[in-house]
Order: sequence, then structure tokens, then C-alpha cells
Amino acid sequence: MAWTLEYARSARKFVEELDPQTRYRIRDSIENRIAVLDNPRELGKPLKGPLATFWRYRVGDYRIICDVQDNRLVILVVTIGNRGDVYR
Repeated sequence: MAWTLEYARSARKFVEELDPQTRYRIRDSIENRIAVLDNPRELGKPLKGPLATFWRYRVGDYRIICDVQDNRLVILVVTIGNRGDVYR
């Protein structure tokens, strides 16, 4: 099953502002670990409460928040941020 990646503007902007090494780690994790799975939920954890439709992926101190859209086979990267700030 081939998943397509889409990025929200804020997520793309956040990644572009990171240092090259961190940027590579995050992009590598999204493109080569998450998007290649038949079920991208295998690596993630579901969020709770008002964000219950989203999934969280860990990359070091960063969190990647995604909306996994099964009907379109799309992983929408909604936001990326430090673990202390990303849920606000």
C-alpha cells in the first residue's frame, strides 16, 4: 500500500527552519519509516481528548502530529514541534 505524504504549511515551515541534521532526521523518519508501512499507525500513538483523530510520532525531542486519512491513503503532517510545545 503506497501512502502519500502531504504537509501543512506550518509543518513545512518548521522543518525548513531547523538545522540540517535535525531536518534530515525528521524527514527521514517521515519518508522512510512512517510512509512506507502498510499501516502507519504501527509506529505512532493516538492522541487523546480533542485531538483524538490525530497520531503522534517521536523523533528524539520532536513530535510529528499527523492525520492518517485511510480513504485517500494520505498521511497529512499537521504540525511538528518540540515535545513540550507541540500539543498547545
